[in-house]
Amino acid sequence: MVLSAGVIGAAIGTFTGMVPGIHVNTLAAMMLAAYPAIEDAMSGMTEPEYVPVLVSCCIMSASAVHSFVDFVPSAFIGAPDADEALSVLPAHRLLLQGEGMVAVRAAAVGSAVGASSALALAIPVQWALLHGASSVLDGLTLGILVVTVAVIVLGSDDRVASLILALVSGALGFAVMNCDIPCKGIVDGGTLLFPLLSGLFGIPPLLERTATPRIPEQVDRCEDPVGPWPGLKGVVTGCIAGWFPGITATAGASLASAVSKERDPAGFISLTASIGTVTSVFSVVTLSVSGSGRSGTSLVVKEIIGDGLAGFCSDAFILILFSIAAASALGYAITIAAGRLMSRIVDTVPAEPLADGALVLMSALVLLLTGPWGLAILAVSAFVGMLPQRFGVARVCLASCLLIPAIMTQTGIV
Repeated sequence: MVLSAGVIGAAIGTFTGMVPGIHVNTLAAMMLAAYPAIEDAMSGMTEPEYVPVLVSCCIMSASAVHSFVDFVPSAFIGAPDADEALSVLPAHRLLLQGEGMVAVRAAAVGSAVGASSALALAIPVQWALLHGASSVLDGLTLGILVVTVAVIVLGSDDRVASLILALVSGALGFAVMNCDIPCKGIVDGGTLLFPLLSGLFGIPPLLERTATPRIPEQVDRCEDPVGPWPGLKGVVTGCIAGWFPGITATAGASLASAVSKERDPAGFISLTASIGTVTSVFSVVTLSVSGSGRSGTSLVVKEIIGDGLAGFCSDAFILILFSIAAASALGYAITIAAGRLMSRIVDTVPAEPLADGALVLMSALVLLLTGPWGLAILAVSAFVGMLPQRFGVARVCLASCLLIPAIMTQTGIV
């Protein structure tokens, strides 16, 4: 039944990963709301005490597979998930060279390496955190956030421009996350992070590439383009992002991109994909140690399972890891299949209509999920997202839209 829960979770994660704007956190919240009905439906299938574990296995498996698959729409459509925002540009470069499947396979390999490593490390890391390491790490949160921003700015070719854009994006992120901006779309469950990140990282590449008459034919060489090393480099950063509050996978990718010597686009994609998947898996470890959720899915699991994950190697902890392992194996194959499907689509559609269609799709999804205020945030974010190219700096400085608000929270300013 745990294996079945992992397969169902993989299907849910595939849906949320492939549909831009629909995050796995949204469906996890829906499952929490429907949990009494789910509990009644499963009452005749298993013992009542196992139902919370099975539902939790399903949710965390969905989160893991989402971290695999969500790269595909960000590469081919330009609608980035929060964990994939920084990989949009190198993916688009490969797409315009006819190597979109290189980007997809690199992401699949990175996520697979990240999932395997995180699962192997989960029990030793849980033991270390339960025996004093957690208190040491908690005192480093603010320092790591500040260092991440400093490394991004100092590593830029134009530090002044990078600092200005970091502050501007940070102010925009602060406004989106802390001001009382309405987020009422036609469909409930949207988050203003979707228009924020789509505007900063997704819209600008679409606008910049509309002059391309046609996307080149996509070729799949059916081989691993990167190997395991870039994914392994992302494991440590993913562990950091999985523990520290306020340090998201995007923040971890920002730090990794600033300090890593990984200049190959496929290698960088694999690195960031690994970080996102490791963060997803390690949210279970963090929840079992601190009782605090670092993601929407882990918060839902906390509500459902209560203290069932507490302690070293609890039964629920082991079973959730097992379901994640099964789902991750499916996630690799699903990512490759989804990439091939998208490759066939872009092979038959000219670049300009495809870019225009993606712009319309993102705008429609923003309106559907977040309403007119979401559209306003999308427009402002897109304007800010075009500025790095104007100033000749990398867009990684715009990741401060998440980092600076987190710093302000840690310092008690908000």
